[in-house]
Amino acid sequence: MTTGEQTVTLPRLNEPAPDFEALTTQGRIKLSDYKGKWIVLFSHPADFTPVCTTEFQSFAVRANEFEKRNVQLIGLSIDSVHSHLAWLQEIERVFGIKVPFPVIADLDMKVATLYGMIHPKAATTAAVRAVFVIDDKGVLRAMLYYPLSAGRNISEILRLIDSLQTTDKYGTSTPANWNPGDPVVVPAPTEADQLESEQQSEAKGYDYKTWYLRLKKL
Repeated sequence: MTTGEQTVTLPRLNEPAPDFEALTTQGRIKLSDYKGKWIVLFSHPADFTPVCTTEFQSFAVRANEFEKRNVQLIGLSIDSVHSHLAWLQEIERVFGIKVPFPVIADLDMKVATLYGMIHPKAATTAAVRAVFVIDDKGVLRAMLYYPLSAGRNISEILRLIDSLQTTDKYGTSTPANWNPGDPVVVPAPTEADQLESEQQSEAKGYDYKTWYLRLKKL
C-alpha cells in the first residue's frame, strides 16, 4: 500500500507478526516477549471518544475470559501515555472496572504504520479500529477492520480465538456461526482412493452432508 510517497508493507496472515518495542501504560513492552501466549492487538481511533470507551469497558469486563484462553490483550492509539492513563482512570470511575491490559502510546505511529492501521480517508483521527490475532508462536492468524461508527463485538473476537485454537488442536475447520461445542468440519478427501474409502462416513460418526462437507462432534 502506498501512502503519499511512502510504501507501506501490510502484515500478512500466517506469517510472523512484525515485532516492535513500545511505551505503554504498563511500561515498555516488546511483542516477542509474549511468545508462548496468544495476543489480541487492537487499535482505537482516540482516547475519550464514546465508541472506544464502550469497547475498552467491554474488553476489561471480559479480560478474564481472554486470560483463560492464554490471550494477552494489548490496546493502541496515537495518544500519549498521559492521555491513556487519564482515560483509563475515567473508565474506572464511570464503569467501576479497572482496565488490566497495557495500552500502547504510539505517538510516533511506528506500530500503527507497521500494522497498516493508518487509513487517512477512513478517519480524521490517526488509527482506524483494527484487531490482530497473533498465536503463541508469534504468527499472525487473523485481522479485522471496523468503521469508526461500529463498535467491536467482543464475543465474536473470543469466538474467533476459540475457532483458531480448536482447529489447531484437532486439525479441523469450523463452519459458519460455529460456537464451542458445535460440530466441526472434517477435512475433505484429497485422493480418489480416500474418497471411495470414506463413502461410509456415517460409520465413523460423521454427519455426512456430501463428500466434501462432513461434520463431527469433538
